[in-house]
Amino acid sequence: MPEVQGGENLLFLTDEQLRQGIEAMFFAYRGFTADPDRILSGMAYGRAHHRAVHFIARAPGTTVNNLLNILGVTKQSLNRVLRTLVDDGLVDSRVGKSDKRERNLYLTDEGMELERKLSDAQRARMRAAYRAAGPEAVSGFRQVLEAMMDTEMRRQYYKIRDAKS
Repeated sequence: MPEVQGGENLLFLTDEQLRQGIEAMFFAYRGFTADPDRILSGMAYGRAHHRAVHFIARAPGTTVNNLLNILGVTKQSLNRVLRTLVDDGLVDSRVGKSDKRERNLYLTDEGMELERKLSDAQRARMRAAYRAAGPEAVSGFRQVLEAMMDTEMRRQYYKIRDAKS
C-alpha cells in the first residue's frame, strides 16, 4: 500500500492532514501565480488575461467557443478580456474560414513574447520544485491533480496535453 513521508497511509488521511494539503495547495498556487502576476501588474492585466494568452498559445486558431469551454467563464467575461488583448495588439481575432460566425484567435508576435515571459517564469518555478521533489513525487503529484479534476475537466486536460505531445 502506498505511503507518504512519516508512514501515513494515503487511504486513511485525517481531516487535519487533508486540511494541511488544502492549505499547501492555496500557498503553492500563490507562489505559482506570483511571478506572472508581477509581470502582468505593470500592464493592467490579470490572471484571466494570462489564462487566455496561455491557451491561445497552446492552440493557435482556437475559437472563442473553445476558449469559453476550456476556461469555464462567461462569454461576457471572456469578451472583456479578449477585447483588451486585441486592442493592445496581443491577440489577433480572425473570422473563421468555414464558418463566418466563428472567430479564430492567434497571438501576435507581441502576444507570443508576453506568453513566453509568463511561461518561462512558471516553468522555472515548476522545474525547481520538480527537481527538489524527485521523479516519483512528480508522478504522484500529477496523479493527484488529475484525480481532483471533474471528468469533463480531465477530458479537456488530456485533449490539450496530448495535442502538443
